[in-house]
Amino acid sequence: MPRNGERDDGESVAPLPRVPSGSRTRLRARPDPFLVACRCFSVLTSLAAILCIAVNVLSAVRSFKNGSDIFSGIFRCYAVFVACFVVLAETEWGFIFKFWQLLQYWTGRGMLQIFVAVMTRAFPDYSGEKKYLILLQNISCYLLLACGVVYVVLGVLCIGFLKRARQQKEISREQAVKDLEELERRREELEQLLIVERV
Repeated sequence: MPRNGERDDGESVAPLPRVPSGSRTRLRARPDPFLVACRCFSVLTSLAAILCIAVNVLSAVRSFKNGSDIFSGIFRCYAVFVACFVVLAETEWGFIFKFWQLLQYWTGRGMLQIFVAVMTRAFPDYSGEKKYLILLQNISCYLLLACGVVYVVLGVLCIGFLKRARQQKEISREQAVKDLEELERRREELEQLLIVERV
């Protein structure tokens, strides 16, 4: 029976180095700081849109409850409906972009956010009874308005196109890392099989 490092015909072969199973090199790509900043801004925009939804729901309930201004309540319901699209657009769900391709572009998304902010600010309640509602209304609409303006400006500067290109690059890099890890695992398995076969 041949020993490790020798063939049956007596010719010696260099033994393969043993790779400990626990010492597999982990290949991890660092996240792109630009994409991280874009995700943080997207979360901020989603929170502003959710705040607009909450304010519009409260205003609609108040309008319908008092019965004083039904049209304002209907208007608020439309604002809630459109604000839901803002939140869905920020998730960048492929299903949404499939039917509303305009939301894929930052300028279109920004214009929608500005529209929701204006709808939220419309018909303010000056009665003074619910000051917290007016404060929430102002905070939510101006925050979403600022996000919308930033989206429009960055969209005109083609930053959205740059983001999509970097996302594609990151996806390709992650796939390459997974493929390398799979190859490394297969190499270790084959080395172990060769060692067992030689012994």
